[in-house]
Amino acid sequence: MPNLIADSLPNLEIPDYLTEQSDYATGGRFGAALREILADTTAFARHQEANLQPEVVEAMGKKIRDNGVKYIYFMLPTLGARTVAKVVPAEHYERMLRKGIAFHRTALTDLQTSREGELIGGGVDAHEFWGLPDPETFQVLPWDTEVGRVFCTAYDPPHLGKDGGRMIPLDTRALFKAAHKGFTERTGLELRSGLEPEMTWTGPGIEAISKEDQSPAYQVENLEKMRPVYKKLYAYAQALDFDMIQGDYEDAGQIELNWEYDRADLTAERMTTYRQICKQVARELGLQASFMPKPYNGKMGNGCHHNLSLWRVSDGVNVVEDGRVELHATDTARHAIAGMLLHTPGSMVVMASTVNSYKRFWDAGQFAPSGADWGLDTRGVAIRISANGRMEYRLPDASVNPYLSHLFLLAAIEHGLEAQLDPGDPGQPSALLDNVVVPNTLGTAIEAFEQDEYLMGAIPEELSRIYVQLKRDEWARYCGQITQWEFDQYWEAIP
Repeated sequence: MPNLIADSLPNLEIPDYLTEQSDYATGGRFGAALREILADTTAFARHQEANLQPEVVEAMGKKIRDNGVKYIYFMLPTLGARTVAKVVPAEHYERMLRKGIAFHRTALTDLQTSREGELIGGGVDAHEFWGLPDPETFQVLPWDTEVGRVFCTAYDPPHLGKDGGRMIPLDTRALFKAAHKGFTERTGLELRSGLEPEMTWTGPGIEAISKEDQSPAYQVENLEKMRPVYKKLYAYAQALDFDMIQGDYEDAGQIELNWEYDRADLTAERMTTYRQICKQVARELGLQASFMPKPYNGKMGNGCHHNLSLWRVSDGVNVVEDGRVELHATDTARHAIAGMLLHTPGSMVVMASTVNSYKRFWDAGQFAPSGADWGLDTRGVAIRISANGRMEYRLPDASVNPYLSHLFLLAAIEHGLEAQLDPGDPGQPSALLDNVVVPNTLGTAIEAFEQDEYLMGAIPEELSRIYVQLKRDEWARYCGQITQWEFDQYWEAIP
């Protein structure tokens, strides 16, 4: 059998650091490359120079004029997968291309105050960051064509002196784009992904009716009830350059609409946009739309499976498959799978990022995986080969920050490829994975991340530290709440 890892990564040798604990703990080449990128104090100036090229300024101005845009949202995603923005009259677009727009630094950390009253991510005295727009992301909102939007990249302002001009690691969108670019330069491979975002809708006229113990999934009558929803969703998504491919009804009020896979950074960006589309459709129809991971016991949770493939950029070949008809994983895919499974415990704080996320795994019989395993077309595993050329990572839920999930997966994949890690056979994990235990609460997920030396070295220190602080605060708030379940269990329990 050909050595497909060697074929796909012709210049890749196993580096010494993979056998040296001190280097492993720094996140290998992945972590070293990100630290170098984040130390670059010329990043803002180079972005600004690119924005002010005459053809760039004219192209954005033409789109604004041709579409009658009067207002523009200048947007960034946060650590918690929200989106923050400022609105600017469209005539000031050239000024924004030059200097960007200022936000308080804690906007990237969801403006969250801890239980102790501290504004997480720097406090009230934290300096502002400047968000420089990425003009290629400018689009007109189809539900109000007088409004446009553009994504921005966050930088420390140049006036901070030696610390100024650097990209901020809390900007997960920009960080993943930079990480993916470096991954491709090192390996010759591009990560492509397609997401399966499930979500729950409630409101008048869309209630599902089914017999006891019978799922309402796939029934055309239930799709018909959701017709006003999916028609608007499709229309708005297609206007924003989504290639919508299919959708289905999965459980009471739950639908999943999919778009074509693409380069992973574009897929993550579309996920951010898709959420905004869903909220807009809900407003227009008088419904509620939620990406909460587990709204109800006894019903399917809202997952967001990541379908992953690796493509050789030199010739456009998908190295996750090799032309065989039977379901299989190539050597390259196996190494990638091993890396993802090995680092699944440490990644869960991102893949299942809320207290509620773990209720999805505790509810038996609902197709949610709970182990670090893989298989061929079986739904009970963490990674499923559902079709040749595609690795379906099934652990993320619908509340996931897609930039962070792809960042963690990319770091794990690169480790697997470099070290040529072995996942074992489907249903029979290798010795490497024998003792891998997947966390089942947010609290244990935080601990697992902190114990994964590779991930702690691969992910920028500021991002890891602040993300853990946010998650520890969330877990503490939950642990301090007295629930109705506790009252029912213990109020009359003794004697």
